Amino acid sequence: MAKGSSTLSDQLDRFVEATPPDRDRFVDLLRVVSIAVVIVWHWALSITRWEDGALSMPNPIDVIPGGWLLTWALQIMPMFFLVGGFANYAGWRSVQDDGGAAREFYGARAHRLLLPPVVFLVAWFVLEVLLWLVRTDHRNVLEWGTIVFIPFWFLAAYLWVVLLVPLTARLHAAGGVLTVTVMGALVALVDVGRFHLGLEQLGLVNSALVWVFVHQLGYFYRDGTLERIGWRGQLSLVLAAVAGMIVLTSLPVYPRSMVATRELAFSHMWPTTAVIAVVALLQAGLAMLLRPVASSWLARRRVWKVVIAVNAVILTVFVWHMTAKVAFIGLYEALGFELIAQPTAAWWAQRPLWVLGPGVVLGLLVATFARFELTTRGR
Repeated sequence: MAKGSSTLSDQLDRFVEATPPDRDRFVDLLRVVSIAVVIVWHWALSITRWEDGALSMPNPIDVIPGGWLLTWALQIMPMFFLVGGFANYAGWRSVQDDGGAAREFYGARAHRLLLPPVVFLVAWFVLEVLLWLVRTDHRNVLEWGTIVFIPFWFLAAYLWVVLLVPLTARLHAAGGVLTVTVMGALVALVDVGRFHLGLEQLGLVNSALVWVFVHQLGYFYRDGTLERIGWRGQLSLVLAAVAGMIVLTSLPVYPRSMVATRELAFSHMWPTTAVIAVVALLQAGLAMLLRPVASSWLARRRVWKVVIAVNAVILTVFVWHMTAKVAFIGLYEALGFELIAQPTAAWWAQRPLWVLGPGVVLGLLVATFARFELTTRGR
C-alpha cells in the first residue's frame, strides 16, 4: 500500500513539475470548487426522502431566511460551462495549430468525456443483473428514484456545447462581443415567447441555447478579454448582473431562488430560463475579481498538487457521487435508521454525517474506477 501511495504521489509530483508557466491554474481550481459545491449540495443540502416508493431530493432553501440569495452564487452549473468554454476553446485552438480539424478535436474530447460515464453505466448494469439473480425483489435503480443518474443531464448538455465548438469558436473569432450579445438576445426572446405568449415548449429551446451562451462566455476568459477589462470592468459586470437579477426575479414568472424548493416546484434549470444566463455573468465577474488572490495561493506547490489530483479524476468523482449517497442511504437504513423527511433541528445536526458518510463511499468508488479516467489524461 505504501509503495502504491508513493507511486501516485510521485506521478502527481511529475504533473506539478510539468505545469507550463503560462497555465491558468485558476481555471482548474474553479472546476474543483464547482464539483465540490455540487456534491455537498446533493449530499447534505437536499432533503433526501422516500416519496411514493422513490427517493426525491427537494431543497430546504425556503426555510433559510434569505437563502434564495445564496443560490445566485451556489447554483454553480453555469461555472462548469464557463470553465468548459475556456478549456474547449483552448483545445480547439491547439488542434488547429497542429494542423488538425474537427475530427481530431471530437476524438480527444469524446475519449475524455465518455469513458468514465460508459464505465459507470456498465458497472450499474452488471450490479443490477447480479442483484436480480440473487434476489428478484431488491430495490432496483428505478425505485431509487434514478437519482444516481442526476449527473447525466449535465453531461448531455455539455456534450451538446462541445459538438458546437468548431462553429461557436469561429463565431467568436468573427464576432466576439456581437456574437454573444446576439445569443443573449435570442435567449431573452425565447423566454418572452415561453412566458408571455404561453409557448411552454420553447423552454426546451432555451435548455439548449442558454448553455451555449454560458459556454461562449468562457471564450472571453480564454482569449484574455475578461482579464483585460480589469477589476473595474469585472466589478461593473457583477453589478450589472446583480441589477439584472433583481429586475428579472421581481417579475411574477421568475422565482428568486435558482433551485426548486419544497414549496415551489418551478426550476430555472429545467427548462432552463434566461435568468441562468444572467447568473453566469454574475459568476464570471465574481470569479475574475477573485482570480488574482487565488492565483497567488495556487502558486504553492502543495495546493497545486491537490488541485491537479482532483482534476485528474474529476469526471469519475462527478458520475459516481450520487451512487455514493445511495449506497450510504442503504447502509444507514440497514442499521435501523430512517431518513428525516423535514429540515428539523435534528436534520441540520446530521449534515456532517451526510458529507462524511457518502465521502468515504465515494473514496472507495474513485479508488476502484479512477484508473479508466487516468488513461485519458493528456488527450
